[in-house]
Amino acid sequence: MNVVSVFIVDDHYLVIEGVRSLLQNENRIGWIGHATSSESCLAFLQQHQPDVILMDINLGKESGIDLCKTIKGKYPAIHILGLSTFNQQSFIQKIIENGASGYVLKNATKNELLEAIFTVNTGKSYLSSDAFRMLREQENKAIILTRREKEVLELIADGLTNNEIALKLFIGVSTVDTHRKNLLAKFQARNIAALVKMAIQLGLI
Repeated sequence: MNVVSVFIVDDHYLVIEGVRSLLQNENRIGWIGHATSSESCLAFLQQHQPDVILMDINLGKESGIDLCKTIKGKYPAIHILGLSTFNQQSFIQKIIENGASGYVLKNATKNELLEAIFTVNTGKSYLSSDAFRMLREQENKAIILTRREKEVLELIADGLTNNEIALKLFIGVSTVDTHRKNLLAKFQARNIAALVKMAIQLGLI
């Protein structure tokens, strides 16, 4: 049985003790300690490198997001899992950009936290259901389609060609092509298949 060594960085002892009590009796988890500041965390990592670090976003006057970037720069093999009460899209996205493998809110269940730890330890990414929903809602809000773009998108999803769409909407083929290019840009999709998949996932068609 592979044991995953876990370390937590949080400036609240109640949180540390709460997480430790959840994990300490798990045979697959090796609890190796905690830190309450960036300084104490980096000092610990000079001697020991855990498999997974549970990282709070707000460490008093310090930022867990910045600490995440520092740790990944020095110890790229360590997997970092954001653990916070903040569910704002900006916090989630920033710590992921700084090298975190996932993000879990502090209201997560024990099973969800364990799933997150084991998932990121295999090199995969993990977002808790609440964090995932927040990112998806923000993505949905960020993509605003005109009425015509939505019509073109729906017809693309139906498998119609540019010529067929032009005939159906009584517009020029070049206009359809322009809408198609604008849609690809708005969704940041590499191709039509990816565009349609994203649109379905976001509930836009």
